[in-house]
Amino acid sequence: NNIKKPMGRLSYLFARRYLSSRKSLSVINIISRVSIFAVGVPVAAMVILLSVFNGFQGLVQSMYTSFDPDIVITPAKGKVFDKAGLDALNLRDVEGVGQVSYYLEESVLMEYRGRQTLGTLRGVDSLYEQVVPIRDLIVHGNYELRKGDMEQAVIGQGIQYQLGVRTALFNTLNIYIPRRGDFSSLLPVDAYTTGKLWPEGIFALDADTDGSYVLSTLEFAQGLFDYEGKVSGAAVRLAGGAGQEQMKKALQRMVGDDYKVLTRYEQKASMYRVMQYEKWAIFFISLLVLVIASFSIIGSLVMLIIDKKPDIRTLTTMGADVGFVRRIFVDEGMLIGGIGVLVGTVFGVLICWLQQQFGLVKLGGQSFLVDAYPVVMKWQDIAVVVVATLAVTWAISKLTVGRMLPKSSIRM
Repeated sequence: NNIKKPMGRLSYLFARRYLSSRKSLSVINIISRVSIFAVGVPVAAMVILLSVFNGFQGLVQSMYTSFDPDIVITPAKGKVFDKAGLDALNLRDVEGVGQVSYYLEESVLMEYRGRQTLGTLRGVDSLYEQVVPIRDLIVHGNYELRKGDMEQAVIGQGIQYQLGVRTALFNTLNIYIPRRGDFSSLLPVDAYTTGKLWPEGIFALDADTDGSYVLSTLEFAQGLFDYEGKVSGAAVRLAGGAGQEQMKKALQRMVGDDYKVLTRYEQKASMYRVMQYEKWAIFFISLLVLVIASFSIIGSLVMLIIDKKPDIRTLTTMGADVGFVRRIFVDEGMLIGGIGVLVGTVFGVLICWLQQQFGLVKLGGQSFLVDAYPVVMKWQDIAVVVVATLAVTWAISKLTVGRMLPKSSIRM
């Protein structure tokens, strides 16, 4: 081991000398610098792409935070459960629970001034706005679900566009749902329950949410769906500092196996999973581009080995073995890749920082929640990019040197 360390350092000194020699600006030197550029550009692109994807992922998560509660408790079987049974457990008294709101939702047919669409009616209690910051999403009108005896609705912007809803007009939003029980084909009108809501407010979030949901009072939904005293779930807002996973376990133990306790991630598990798949798909596609770009290192090493044949003969005459000679040129390839990684990483981080600070690249639309591409740098992503690039560089260098310098050629 004591001998290997100096020999390893010596091979590195040879490699650095070959790369930085200023004796002449040969074609080999030019190709080596082009190789550094060829490695650096994909590295910078990977850092930028992953950071932009992180930014959009964070934006989407923040959007769902505005509509999805920290924790949801739903029935393990069926669609509804008795509100009184869960309320008797005094969830609000559990340490870490900030507030609890009950809701009931079903798919319905909506009709407004002759136009129809399918959506989801969610009936919520008076504590809903303390669990979900729904008032922050109102873009027109007010968040007021009842005025006296008049039942009102807060409608998603997507539903508004589909139906042409206007809060200032004296037209009701008609809700239709199949009546539970026997269905008569002779009198199909009697098979539907109808309810009327006065549009009072419009909320906007994302196309999936505000294109599907209409909010009403819990009492209206229970009467319309014929689910008196029943709810679809309990929305829980956690107190500051309470962790979702720890609170999930505590609440699951409390409510038992008759209920499912879901964190915000689990409520949209498929969406978050797809986003992770998309992120790593971008990474591997970029890595493939990097592998192709790294082939320029092969040309640099091949030409350098051919140019340094006299040096190789001299070294073998002086007693250098095959491993030492090969290590010189592998170190040369690693130097090219390492400098390319350093330059690309610095450039990528710099571009991301400038985008964060000044928003240089705009989205070019007025309907987005942000006007510039969001960027979030994660050092673990940068570390993965650096390690993957160095691994590719090492593999390419090792294979190239092994093919160009077989043992028989060095012995000669």
